Amino acid sequence: MVDTVLQVEGLTRTFDVSKPWLNRVLERDHKQFLTAVDNVTFGIERGETFALVGESGSGKSTIAKLIVGLLKPSRGTIAFDGQPMSFESGTAMRNLRRRFQMIFQDPFASLNPRWRVGEIIAEPIRTFGLASGADVHREVARLLEVVGLSATDAGKFPHEFSGGQRQRIAIARALSSKPEFIVCDEPTSALDVSVQAQILNLMRDLQDEFGLTYLLISHDLSVVRHMANRIGVLYLGRIVEVADSKRLFTDPQHPYTRMLLDAVPDLALSGRRRTPVTGEIPNPINPPSGCTFHPRCPHVMDICRGDPPAQTPTATGAAACYLLTEPVGS
Repeated sequence: MVDTVLQVEGLTRTFDVSKPWLNRVLERDHKQFLTAVDNVTFGIERGETFALVGESGSGKSTIAKLIVGLLKPSRGTIAFDGQPMSFESGTAMRNLRRRFQMIFQDPFASLNPRWRVGEIIAEPIRTFGLASGADVHREVARLLEVVGLSATDAGKFPHEFSGGQRQRIAIARALSSKPEFIVCDEPTSALDVSVQAQILNLMRDLQDEFGLTYLLISHDLSVVRHMANRIGVLYLGRIVEVADSKRLFTDPQHPYTRMLLDAVPDLALSGRRRTPVTGEIPNPINPPSGCTFHPRCPHVMDICRGDPPAQTPTATGAAACYLLTEPVGS
């Protein structure tokens, strides 16, 4: 039986990017909207790592912020452990928020520079009423040791640590509310390569120890290959393919997925001929009709310029491409 922790249905987020009102009046211009996330649907099973990949501007971080409540969706629903998220204050939502946390991309920017490390980690513990008095300090010391730091580090400030150590502090803070689900938004992109490996191995160890479920946001396909069980590929705010990690790297079904993999020179592609990366990402304010990838696709057909393709089931997931349903040249 599938135990789904997070279910996202038809998630859409639109931003108003119009010029100021007076400029629009003088220039006789209209309001403009950017759809950063467009009708995204996926589910994450308990205990797995589900990754979202794609080029910059594909909507990865926007989805992360929508899931943790930093942004409100324009349309669609997000359900955590079967309970819809209302994004409104209240006891039910407060209790729900304790169960999911986020690790941000830049560990220095996400930590309060005026607070000592002990205060940073203790804040969620006190906020959710998980401990009080001396128990808080004992829990902070335990969490610091869990992530590979010393209990004495609680008295230091964030600037006294290296980038990798600061990310360990951010992970300890995320663990302090005893979450079940953690959104990891590019958790190693600001770190040196050697430190990246340490942090990723720590995250895998913590996942096994505490039974955590991860949503991993990354543009680094080697990180995704190391960490993820399943992968969702985003292009211009839409999911174009979802597949088992091993299958996606060995037999990608969507032309954009193939192009994305072929752009990384150090990936072993089993002798498959590479597809050269062509074209530029279209303007998201005025995206192409039909399949938004069709201006860059080497297999484009007339049908691609019409309606957007629906998700077609594949061996280990699904892909939104007419190549799976229509003969080439039709």
